[in-house]
Amino acid sequence: MKKAIKMLVLDMAGTTVNENNIVYKTLQTAINIVGHYQLSLGDVLKHGAGKEKLQAIRTVLKNCLDVDDDKLALQIFEVFRKELKVAYKEQEIYPNAHAEQLFAALKERELIGVLNTGYDRQTAEFLMKKLNWKVGRDVDALITATDVTKGRPEPDMIDLARTKFGISDAAQVIKIGDSIIDIEEGRCAGCALSIGITTGAHTAVQLKQAHADYILDDLLEIISIVDRYNTGILQPLDIHSKTFDGKTRDNWIHSEKA
Repeated sequence: MKKAIKMLVLDMAGTTVNENNIVYKTLQTAINIVGHYQLSLGDVLKHGAGKEKLQAIRTVLKNCLDVDDDKLALQIFEVFRKELKVAYKEQEIYPNAHAEQLFAALKERELIGVLNTGYDRQTAEFLMKKLNWKVGRDVDALITATDVTKGRPEPDMIDLARTKFGISDAAQVIKIGDSIIDIEEGRCAGCALSIGITTGAHTAVQLKQAHADYILDDLLEIISIVDRYNTGILQPLDIHSKTFDGKTRDNWIHSEKA
């Protein structure tokens, strides 16, 4: 018998936060300036989205340029951190569409809402302050890449969130994010559902390739999914046959979005 969902783990940039890809534009600029490269924003998004940012730099260098140079990666990272701090102070950032309505809906249902992010804690807390979001009022917890030993796609951030609230079974957790690595994180953690959203780094096609259980265009769509899941209308995903409500996953995603 399936267990009810108790917690939703929500990514920040591109999922609940609209910052117009400031972080990845800054990352692109830092890589190109320090390394004298000409990488595109698409290259950075494809290989770096959702990851702890030093890890993202290393991955972009390796996958795009076949460069494995930790000293260079650290130099880029320091430039990136300084430039990102300036960018976030100077440029506007906003809650993503319906993010705050989603937070309120979770509280109405007594569901735990956790933000998690590939940012370090200092950056994440700066964003929270700029958005006037508070832990304990808007969300129940903030988990960052620097709070754990291993970043995405490892399940450490989700495991830490579960531990904080005494949830022993990851099958009572849903993960939502805008990047492939968000989906991989949820699957690695054993979440009931790993849901993609098209408001950030990766497209619906890319999220589908990562085997997202749902691909949404709006955060509020999550509420009906949780309600249906917890009332038994929506059945758990059969991982082995890759079916959902009797349909292939690809056809199910297409029909639900039609």
